[in-house]
Amino acid sequence: MTSVLPPPRTAAGLPAPQVLSRFEDGECLHALIWSPGPGWRMASSAVLGGGIGERAWVLNAQVSHGYRRNDPDLHLGALAGEFGARGLGVGLMTAADVSRYALASDGDVDAVVTAGIEVRGWAASPAEGTVVPTAPGTINIVAALPVALSDAALVNAVATATEAKVQALLDSGYDCSGTPTDAVCIAARSPSPELEVHAFAGPRSVWGASLARAVHSSVLQAVQVS
Repeated sequence: MTSVLPPPRTAAGLPAPQVLSRFEDGECLHALIWSPGPGWRMASSAVLGGGIGERAWVLNAQVSHGYRRNDPDLHLGALAGEFGARGLGVGLMTAADVSRYALASDGDVDAVVTAGIEVRGWAASPAEGTVVPTAPGTINIVAALPVALSDAALVNAVATATEAKVQALLDSGYDCSGTPTDAVCIAARSPSPELEVHAFAGPRSVWGASLARAVHSSVLQAVQVS
């Protein structure tokens, strides 16, 4: 595995991602990893470390387009360990080249997006659902806010980021709401006596508005290079 010099640390949120590479199944694949350490609480739809809880790192790993493993959580956990991550974290995957990520900030809110949009469509579709995982194409969103959020506000932030993603797709000329395997991770500071816990993260709240703009901008950038 080789590392690529990461961009400068962002001002107030998670550190900018470190870009790593590995050879797997005969391919050179990339990964992004953030390791901010303790003091972060995250809400995520990720296959590894999803839900709401204290998390110390986030991994966004590229996998092959023909990915067929049925243990993605174990795969991501093993990769994170090889990359030096310790403790509980969040693991996302995508077939997109994550080294072509987009980063945008609004105020003190940061958002990093990787986009693979070859397989896309509308969420409300007449097609039957399936219990078999869809091949990873995926728009993955990782966003960080420098404040503490309540559980409800974390869920609200996931919805706000998703709304901003759809807005960016439409603004980019894509007739879709996303891909079948989109994932999101929202990171906020862990509550402490020194931090106010914010109860709202909708698009017109103070922090939700910044989150929406950061995600919108980073999705716009990401789909242009996908």
